[in-house]
Amino acid sequence: MRHGRAFWLFVGPFAAGLLVFVYVPIGWSLLLSFFDARNTVTPTEFVGLRNYADMLTDAPFLRSLGTFSLFALFIVPLTFVLALALALLVNQISFMKAFFRSVFFLPTACSYVVASLVWKLSIFNGVRFGLANTVLGWFGAEPVAWTVSTSPPWYWLVLVTLRLWLQLGFYLILFLAGLQRIPQHLYEAAWIDGAGRGWQTLRYITLPQLRTTSVAVLLLLLIAAYQAFDEFYNVLGTDRGYPPFARPPLIYLYYTALGSGGQDFGHGSAGAVILTLLIAGVTLLQGRVITR
Repeated sequence: MRHGRAFWLFVGPFAAGLLVFVYVPIGWSLLLSFFDARNTVTPTEFVGLRNYADMLTDAPFLRSLGTFSLFALFIVPLTFVLALALALLVNQISFMKAFFRSVFFLPTACSYVVASLVWKLSIFNGVRFGLANTVLGWFGAEPVAWTVSTSPPWYWLVLVTLRLWLQLGFYLILFLAGLQRIPQHLYEAAWIDGAGRGWQTLRYITLPQLRTTSVAVLLLLLIAAYQAFDEFYNVLGTDRGYPPFARPPLIYLYYTALGSGGQDFGHGSAGAVILTLLIAGVTLLQGRVITR
């Protein structure tokens, strides 16, 4: 009885917060998706699956899914390859390993909003005083309007480098933990059998032993790409609103549910459910394919 009370004393507040702030909103959003709920979070008129049909035939929502796909196409493989390469390098060094782990991991503690403003106002500022345009000026190039240029779409460089800087260290630590779990005797046996210390051991020992970690990293990267919001909103958004280009699903749903044209929680909730099901489906499919 004493242990039971101690358990609920520690777990109870967390469980209550999880229920009130996570599960209840999810359930309420699912309920609202079947109703016409405009300017109110109280269900009014039951419309069945009409909200879902509207979202699946809504061109801006489908374009937002295309924006996500393009963003994921850039950020997922780039982060995976760089995190794995840096983890291999850090794992090989014999001195200051803790220092390099800390240096690469520190950016993950930075706020997405703060990092977005630094990228927007200091590094990729559209005027000639920004860091990127200053470097271009050294080579005689004209300043580039990084966040508003659509031809070519330079804003992708801003968004991808920002997300890469923020999340690279986290996935490096995951790969590093996986590398340190590989038994050393596997490498020693391979070397005795004549395997080289480079590509052969990487291909036949390291990568197969990292299969579980690789699957987890890819799934987390894909889910994180689907949830992109802060960097898009703070880098591309202005005091006049968000531009019509590069709208990921969460940006579109934000303006659908809370936009100035009227709050439409029914369609916003339906879009959120569709996005959740899409993430779950792609995640399960990717995990199954990669595992096989």
